[in-house]
Amino acid sequence: MSLIEALRMIPLFEGLPDSQLEDLNTISLEKSFKKGGSIFNEGDPGNGFYVVKEGRIKIFKISSEGKEQILHVFGPGEPFGEAPVFEGRQFPAHAEALADTVCIFFPRKAFTDLISKNPSLAMNMLGVLSRRLRRFAALVEDLSLKEVPGRLAAYLLYLSETESNRSELSLDMAKGQLAGMLGTIPETLSRILGKMVKQGHLEVVGPKIKIMDRNGLKELAEGSKRL
Repeated sequence: MSLIEALRMIPLFEGLPDSQLEDLNTISLEKSFKKGGSIFNEGDPGNGFYVVKEGRIKIFKISSEGKEQILHVFGPGEPFGEAPVFEGRQFPAHAEALADTVCIFFPRKAFTDLISKNPSLAMNMLGVLSRRLRRFAALVEDLSLKEVPGRLAAYLLYLSETESNRSELSLDMAKGQLAGMLGTIPETLSRILGKMVKQGHLEVVGPKIKIMDRNGLKELAEGSKRL
């Protein structure tokens, strides 16, 4: 797939005419990262943003005690690191490749120059940022107000909304990484998954999960039911 064909398939640039896609093509760069490779670190200058072309990346913070908290996991077509493009500041978190990954990089100065000429680019980006803000607010609420079963149920329901078959999904990260994102440890996560299977909410085969009782998961997510 050529770079301009990849740009056309990115939701951030949905509906843009070919002339604007050509402009984006002229300023974009492909960058490859091996699994485990650092894309940027918290505090690095926000000199541009990325869109995942192939692979998967995680955005995370590290506490003063060295504990990792995963904030987002992004796959093909999803942008990341875009906030500093508007702020002109440092990256607020770390980004690392979860698999061999190819990203499209857009330098900050060149991209903001394009936005000044093409306001539709800014409108598309605002839509993406708004959706992400809602998801991040939900994550903060889950971590601060819900117990771990409720956090897991809420995440599985969210993940199912991104699948064509809403009852069958694949975990988009290793269970240890999912545990980190949910603010728990892998042993606790495995125990809760086991309880959900035993109570008929899920079927689990490796990374594949089948939702058997969506209403039960919703009750767990809302806190009206406990495991």
